[in-house]
Amino acid sequence: MAQTQGTEERIGQFVAVDPVVDRMRALRAAWHPADGVAVFNRVYLTVTEEIGHAIEAGTFADRRAAATLDVRFAERYLAAVDAAATGRPAPACWRPLFHYRRHPGVRPLQFALAGINAHIGHDLALAVVDACQILECAPADLEDEFDRVGDILVLLEERIREELMPGPDLLEVADPLTHLLGCWSLDRARDGAWLAARSLWQLRRLPDLAEEFTERLDRSVGLVGRMLLTPLARP
Repeated sequence: MAQTQGTEERIGQFVAVDPVVDRMRALRAAWHPADGVAVFNRVYLTVTEEIGHAIEAGTFADRRAAATLDVRFAERYLAAVDAAATGRPAPACWRPLFHYRRHPGVRPLQFALAGINAHIGHDLALAVVDACQILECAPADLEDEFDRVGDILVLLEERIREELMPGPDLLEVADPLTHLLGCWSLDRARDGAWLAARSLWQLRRLPDLAEEFTERLDRSVGLVGRMLLTPLARP
C-alpha cells in the first residue's frame, strides 16, 4: 500500500516536469549544436533536470509548489520558441537571441547568458505569478522554492562559465568578453525577478498597469540581452 501511495504521489507531483524536459531534449536533437538558441537550450535542459532531481530528492519542502513553479517557468521559454518557429513575435527579451542565433561573431557563452538573462529577468517573475494563481497563494509563500531554484541556477552559471570560457589567464583579462560579462550578474537578475513578481502580484487587480509594467520589463531585459550578444569575434 505504501508503494502505491508513493507512486500516486509521484504521478501527482512530479510527472508534470517530464513533458517540458522531453520537449527540450527534442529541441536539442533537432538543432545544430552551434545554433545560439541550442546553446542556451542545452544549458537550460541541464537546469531543469537538476531541479527535477532536487524535487524528487526532497530538497524542496513543498514539492508540488516547486514542480508548479519549475513547469510554468519552462513553459515561458518554450512558448517563445514556438512563437519564433511560427513567425509570431516572441517576447522582446527573447528576440535578440533568436535574431543573432547564427551570427558567427557571437561566442557560445554569450548565447548561454543572453538566454539566462531573458529567462531570469523576464520569465521568472511571470512564472511566479502564474504559479501563485494555480496554487492560490501569494509570492511570499513561494519564496523558499524561488530561492532554492536560484541557488541551482547560480551553481550552473558557474559551471557554464568554466566550460565555455576556461581560465582566467592573462589573455582573458584583456578579452572584451571578460569586460562585457562583468556588466551582468545572475544574482542581480534574481533579485530583480523577485521584486518584479511581487510588484506584478500587487498590480493584479490593476490590469492596465500590470500590462504596462510587464511590457517595460520585457523591453528592458531585451536591451540587456542585445548588449550581451554584441559580436566580439570576426565572422
